[in-house]
Amino acid sequence: AGQSVSLKMASGSSGVLAGAFVLVALYLGGARSRLHHLVLKDDIRQKVHLNTFGFYKNGYMTVNMNSLMVNEVPISDVDGTTFHFKVTTDDQQGLYNFYFYNCYSKDVQTNLLKFSIDIVIEEKNPDSFLSAGEIPLPKLYIVMSMFFFLIGILWVHVLRSRSADVYKIHWLMAALPFTKSLSLVFHAIDYYYISNQGFPIEGWAVVYYITHLLKGALLFITIALIGTGWAFVKHILSDKDKKIFMIVIPLQVLANVAYIIIESTEEGSSEYGLWMEILFLVDLLCCGAILFPVVWYVLLIFTVALTELQARAAINLAQLKLFRHYYVMIVCYIYFTRIIAILIKIIVPFQWKWLYQLLDELATLTFFFLTGHKFRPASYNPYLLLSVEDEEDLEMDDV
Repeated sequence: AGQSVSLKMASGSSGVLAGAFVLVALYLGGARSRLHHLVLKDDIRQKVHLNTFGFYKNGYMTVNMNSLMVNEVPISDVDGTTFHFKVTTDDQQGLYNFYFYNCYSKDVQTNLLKFSIDIVIEEKNPDSFLSAGEIPLPKLYIVMSMFFFLIGILWVHVLRSRSADVYKIHWLMAALPFTKSLSLVFHAIDYYYISNQGFPIEGWAVVYYITHLLKGALLFITIALIGTGWAFVKHILSDKDKKIFMIVIPLQVLANVAYIIIESTEEGSSEYGLWMEILFLVDLLCCGAILFPVVWYVLLIFTVALTELQARAAINLAQLKLFRHYYVMIVCYIYFTRIIAILIKIIVPFQWKWLYQLLDELATLTFFFLTGHKFRPASYNPYLLLSVEDEEDLEMDDV
């Protein structure tokens, strides 16, 4: 914790509440931004996290208290109260968490104090409404969209030059980098408007949500199909295992959509924190479920290969060795983007928070490139040679 700023939200005849409601800003936490309008009704929380923002020198925050009601009784002395905070020195620069404290309910354990509040918060750095760690994001997303577009063009060129060895899934893989590129373009536009006017344009935001949904669906479908060997190795996993993918993929898409919707709501709402934690857990569970059939298959094949030196087990072991590197790639990609990159976001200084997005996009770009390299259409590709084996030798049900 660093410096703090407090504001008494009542005075005069409301002296009982003079120390009851305090707005506090602390150096802590992650980064979000834009103009905020929060309305809470009959809330009983002792602490409400309003927002987090990274300030450069000459950045400022203005808080307007439109109305405050305690146990359905209006507190007129507070209506129209304005609080202004400005970073005037280099030492004051940093990442601030803003909280609304209901100090009075701390002392009332049996009959919690209900309050309703209507508050408007404006935060701005000298040249942008974005938090310090988000200012580079529009340019970052545009640059990364170009890279994804280029590898999409390269992949289409490879498919056209080796058309005799192309499978249907190759064209599904081709759609992925272009969809990702579009998603990043619309994300950059979304942040551009937030940077200039403090809030997104609804139309561009909706387009971004749609492309993000398509990208998430294509990504997990492609990972699932390649991981199960569809179109390459016929049947690697049983039908029961494939049903897991059919359950996980819609859940993953739903989690991504809900994640975006929740991120676009005010942090101070009572449901925000709970849903963010639930959706993050669902996302990890979906990733784990994607990996479960693969891990089961790996263990099963090794067990069979060690106990029965049959020709069928030897063939399946050969398949396993070829796909082992891809399975490792899936594990590394999923958990790097969801755990390691987030830890890096917490560690770096406030003005470098955008490194999290950079690492996330670079990891995705690397994953796309390596997947394309391993499964590129070529008659000599060992991954694709497995598809010419007799289908019965690849049937897992007997194993």
